[in-house]
Amino acid sequence: LEPGPGESHALVRALARELEKVHVLPQTVLYIADAETFSGHGECHEQKKARKRNSKETAIELEKLLPKRCQVLGLVTPGIVVTPMGSSSNQPQEIEEGEAGFALLFPKIDGVKIQTFHFFKDLKNRVFDENKFAEAGLKNNPDLRVVLLFGYNSWKSGATRFLHQIVNPLNEKSIILAGGQVESFTSLTSENTSAQPGDACGVVGLAFSGPQIQSATVLLDQDVADERTAEAAMQRLKAANIPERNTVGFMFACVGRGYRHYKTKRNMEADAFRKFFPNVPLFGFFGHGEIGCDRIVTGNFVLRECNDIKEDLLHGYTTVMTLIHLGSTK
Repeated sequence: LEPGPGESHALVRALARELEKVHVLPQTVLYIADAETFSGHGECHEQKKARKRNSKETAIELEKLLPKRCQVLGLVTPGIVVTPMGSSSNQPQEIEEGEAGFALLFPKIDGVKIQTFHFFKDLKNRVFDENKFAEAGLKNNPDLRVVLLFGYNSWKSGATRFLHQIVNPLNEKSIILAGGQVESFTSLTSENTSAQPGDACGVVGLAFSGPQIQSATVLLDQDVADERTAEAAMQRLKAANIPERNTVGFMFACVGRGYRHYKTKRNMEADAFRKFFPNVPLFGFFGHGEIGCDRIVTGNFVLRECNDIKEDLLHGYTTVMTLIHLGSTK
């Protein structure tokens, strides 16, 4: 579907249809779409400026569909991992080409706080302001359990160093970190981003706090290249014994993986996940770098320490698989 002038974007129309079926007000929304979906075919071949403007317009249209006080984080990535709603097979799909996107709507959940955050590299201040960490609930917060974080403009000079400044203080055994490098972010409504220089690099994300949250993550490194090794990684995740009700799975994979990595076999990692977690929906993306390691937070059980080597959290040609259990409330 290619929207004409003044016409609603196909992505917006699809979300509007789905939102009509939702009877619980969302408090936090994470939506991810690939660049083609977000900008529409018409703009893809024109200069970048036109494309950027169009994606901003799409973002504004999307946000209009959601409640005013809702926190929204929107990302654009090269590929999408999604479990289509209402499909009886509950089969997660790795969509590496073609248009795709999804929106995850989190309602108010007793005992769980979800906070969006945004840090960008300030060219004037070389030292990162630690107070911003506390404001985002990432410091002096004993209930912090999971941080999903996404770097953008990772090709910029100093971007990797800046990402380390954000990741290193969070690299603790009690916190699950997972995410990756995206192409751009389009929405972050909890904050006015006008102060940010257009070409800055930075990090956006979601912080999940609450004593009832349980989480685990495993890293599939470059050696995981066939069905057997992919399933062995999922077995490690299964061994964490995370409750599967009220749980969501996330997959953050390198664009260099997928069917090229598995020698033309498509959907390998999503299929392996589903084999061990048939009732857990899986969402995520193919991006330009991954953040995460093997780690499990259920009480005091830790699968593998990875806070000795700080670099262990930033990877290429890997996949990070994460489970987040939001408690056993109805």
